[in-house]
Amino acid sequence: MRKKLSDDLVLFFSNLYPKKFAQQGMPHRAFLGIGGNIGAVKRRFDKILATLAHHPKINVLATAPILRNPPFGFTNQPDFFNSVIAVETSYSPRELLRFCLWLEKRYKRRRPFKNAPRTLDIDILSYDDIFMDKKELQIPHPHWHERESVIIPLCFIDRG
Repeated sequence: MRKKLSDDLVLFFSNLYPKKFAQQGMPHRAFLGIGGNIGAVKRRFDKILATLAHHPKINVLATAPILRNPPFGFTNQPDFFNSVIAVETSYSPRELLRFCLWLEKRYKRRRPFKNAPRTLDIDILSYDDIFMDKKELQIPHPHWHERESVIIPLCFIDRG
């Protein structure tokens, strides 16, 4: 099912997006933003969710619907699909970042220039209530509150 929010924004609903999952009691909670605009992105999101769900150090708590939205920065490219996934994890923030970068690489993410088209982008939007400002990792994500691609899907996830 889909719901048109405006000329530029469309929400997609499926059996996996949005969905709530059971808690396992891992010590940390994080919100991940996922996105992409190359290839079968929605099918790739299903595969990413399965990878996360079967990982021993990550437990998926909830997913948001998928939002189709226009690109920003470099605008001469296809629309993006984005969603948010709430997880609990036993990974530290840096370990979670390494895992997310590994997933991006596994799905052939290339970085030819800033805001380039991509098969997969995974951002750590938040991790517990910590603030981190390192070159390789900023938590919370510095621009999450400016992006419809995060704000709209995040509205569908209980952040309590």
